[in-house]
Amino acid sequence: MDEFIKVKIEHEISRIEKLICDIEPLIKLCKLKEPDIIEKSAAALMLHSFYNGIESILILFFKYKNENLPNDLKWHKSLFEMAFGNNSQNIIIFGDEIKKDLEKCLLYRHFIRHTYGSELDWEQMKPMVFGLNEIWNKIKIFFNNFIEKSFCDKEGNIKSP
Repeated sequence: MDEFIKVKIEHEISRIEKLICDIEPLIKLCKLKEPDIIEKSAAALMLHSFYNGIESILILFFKYKNENLPNDLKWHKSLFEMAFGNNSQNIIIFGDEIKKDLEKCLLYRHFIRHTYGSELDWEQMKPMVFGLNEIWNKIKIFFNNFIEKSFCDKEGNIKSP
């Protein structure tokens, strides 16, 4: 079971990696010119998918640790807070240095879910779109450290929770 969860987490990480790789031509285009409605919509979907992938990994981590997951209308925000240690086991996945950037992604995910494409504001999206690689690289470090600490013993073998 532990190996299965680790493989699922690594698969989710690879899906985010593919998303970022696939969206690179759009990011390059948006650096050359302001995106039109279709390009903004594609970038918004990418930001939404990116954050959903992070949530999927967090859920897998917390399930592995037998931590109760939030099950209310604000579960996205609760899960976010859990990743910074606000949970019954004080499990910390992310350091505070990325909290502000990750919270912007969470809030934007919510905005995208409840808006129309014609309401997308490029000036608001631009820092997240252009900063995606940087924040992902930071998040990956936290994820990889958590995987190493949670799943592997000193020899690199899978251990139980």
